[in-house]
Amino acid sequence: MSCPHISIRLSPPTASQQVHKEDCTQCFDSPDKPWGVDVCLSCFNGGCNSPDRHHALQHYQLSDHPLVLNVRRTPKPRSERQESPAKIVKLSIPDESDEMKYEIHTSVKCLACGGLELDKESPELSRVVQGVMTSLSSRQQSEVKAWEEEILPCEHTLCLEQDIAMVLADQQLAHCSKCELQGNLWLCLKCGNLGCGRQQFGGVGGNGHGLSHFDETLHPVSVKLGSITPDGTADVYCYLCNEERQDPDLAEHLSHWGIKISERQKVEKSLTELQLEQNMKWEFSMTDDKGDELKPLYGAGFTGLKNLGNSCYLASVLQCLFALPVFQKRYYFEDGDMPLTLEPALDFETQMRKLADGLLSGRYSVPPQADALDRSQQGIPPSMFKSLVGKNHAEFSTMRQQDAFEFLTYLFEFITRAQHKTPSVPNPTSDFRFATEQRLECLACHGVSYKAVSQDSMSITVPVRRLPKASPDDKDTFESVTLHECMDMFTQPEEIQYTCQSCGSRDGATTRTLFKTFPNVLVVNARRFELVNWVPTKLDVPVVVSDQPFSLDKYVAKGLQPDEMPLPEENGSSSAGSASKFTANEGIMSMLEGMGFPPARCEKALYFTGNSDPESATTWLFEHMDDADIDEPLQLESGSAQNGASDEVSADSIAMLSDMGFTEAQAKKALKETGQDMERAVEWLFSHPDDDGSESSPTALTTSSSTDLPGDSALPATFKLQSIICHKGSSVHAGHYVAFIRKLIENEDAWVLYNDEKVVRGGEADEMKKFAYVYFFERMKE
Repeated sequence: MSCPHISIRLSPPTASQQVHKEDCTQCFDSPDKPWGVDVCLSCFNGGCNSPDRHHALQHYQLSDHPLVLNVRRTPKPRSERQESPAKIVKLSIPDESDEMKYEIHTSVKCLACGGLELDKESPELSRVVQGVMTSLSSRQQSEVKAWEEEILPCEHTLCLEQDIAMVLADQQLAHCSKCELQGNLWLCLKCGNLGCGRQQFGGVGGNGHGLSHFDETLHPVSVKLGSITPDGTADVYCYLCNEERQDPDLAEHLSHWGIKISERQKVEKSLTELQLEQNMKWEFSMTDDKGDELKPLYGAGFTGLKNLGNSCYLASVLQCLFALPVFQKRYYFEDGDMPLTLEPALDFETQMRKLADGLLSGRYSVPPQADALDRSQQGIPPSMFKSLVGKNHAEFSTMRQQDAFEFLTYLFEFITRAQHKTPSVPNPTSDFRFATEQRLECLACHGVSYKAVSQDSMSITVPVRRLPKASPDDKDTFESVTLHECMDMFTQPEEIQYTCQSCGSRDGATTRTLFKTFPNVLVVNARRFELVNWVPTKLDVPVVVSDQPFSLDKYVAKGLQPDEMPLPEENGSSSAGSASKFTANEGIMSMLEGMGFPPARCEKALYFTGNSDPESATTWLFEHMDDADIDEPLQLESGSAQNGASDEVSADSIAMLSDMGFTEAQAKKALKETGQDMERAVEWLFSHPDDDGSESSPTALTTSSSTDLPGDSALPATFKLQSIICHKGSSVHAGHYVAFIRKLIENEDAWVLYNDEKVVRGGEADEMKKFAYVYFFERMKE
């Protein structure tokens, strides 16, 4: 039987086209399944052909693309795959090629002809088939087969101007110029100064004198002496870029100071090796107190997420969210129902339903084969979701480690602005939203103002109290604190500098934040940071959190009392002392406050540096610490756009924002509010999802009626710990994240550890609760 559809004009995929051949775009069926994956030869969508789903057939019916390449693979025997391990020469986790691990089976079918198999070697098909098989898959394009950090030159290494040449004496290269450290030494390529570096993973000491030399001189480029090899490679760091960089003329620059690169020997680990060692070594215990291996769990609700390379921050957040009933109800359809769309990989609704099906159905959580060395399940790869959600984001589009709490807040924004096509199915983030009441009282006239602010999470500062050391070399240990102590700190009154609009006094004011309403799910970020050599360092301060329900009734706001005198509204807003035309990025605000900076300073820093870059904001804070008005609240002229921007808005900018799905009114308002800075306008739109763009749309909730606020004001407000995200490492941008989630197993309340693709019962939940980074508390219903 001949196929009339073989005459369709087909072209091999271009380098920029996504080829979905590693899993179905609507479920996690892969070429490892008996039916494989059908890759559309017209648009390269991947669809399963399972007996109960037929996503490839659904795509054909929508697109009228009949020809598909079926890709199926079976594992090769282990003996055929054994090879000598490759030497690590760059910051990467190598990935075995499919050809090394699998036998690949392919065939071409016509779905319009009932699955008729065609000759894949025919002239009409061979080129496109070969193009599909040799192209990078969509996952490989986004992951580059592994995670990898590319180190490039910068203008400061390329245009380096050195001081007068001289030969440094041996004693000048023996130890730091400001202390006696003889290791971790950095040579300033500008002037030849030798300074010790900062402390690093693995016990590498340092007092940061190389950094202090930069602070004093602004000489940008230094090289780590112990990392220099005869081949001409070394660690080169640019302090102005605050990044590791490449120096193409390193040999010449070192020769300027009398150092012959050919005579140098590498005697210390490079930054690349230290970072790789750190990321590979962070591991949560997979054994119990007796040393026995923890029991792996399989089935519905016990599916792991494969690590794509530094994606544990994403996996831990997704596991906690999809363990909640509100996310399950919103995105999980037991029959695998998916939206009808021509591009499933680019449709957020489809990818959320795909994740829900993968994590909750149990379809992909199966024990390994009996002869497998690793008893862990394979896990499902969230690569399409990560690629879609992280697209165009400066951090989440990379393969670097990220802050799990920052990703959670970003994902909430992404979900809120996504289209919810079914009105009867609510936005799941509504269960997280609540209102706080911010009360301000003038210390002179005792007038008060109130403002209700909507939020979907809260960050609390953990008090740091060091315990005495037995010896100076001992590691710091800290006194335990309770969650209630942290909540008391969050809600206690705080004095601020303030000029009263009513009495004119400059004596200051007190502010206090309490709960106006409560959410169904309360997300709490515990900040445990301290500046060490100007670097925010995470501290292991234990926070005691009970498994038993607890009440937050004592933190309820009471609102304006009969004997209180309201202050006049400032600049048309009840938010005394704050900027009515500027909303600071919550994630960066939390990060800066966690470093110890007061909120007023953080808000100013973000306003003056674009509201999107924590490094620029931190630099601004250090540069303006001595400003006389540094602690004054940010003041903007009423009705004016930021930075003095005119009311005229660029039509091109409006068009670009409209293409992203925002209305013209929303785009105009966002651009006016942010001085027509596109990046800040997008951030503003994400942080104001309920603003329709009209002039009357509030940026803060000023109503006193709790019925108009998100959340629920009814008491009692009793919560119980449901899950936690834990982190090991000195920084939230490195190390490793896992999730512990409370589950009902055999009618017993138990904690389950989700460590990437590993899912086991128990683990170090009781211990790790004390050091959790993010807590999820569910409200108890009466």
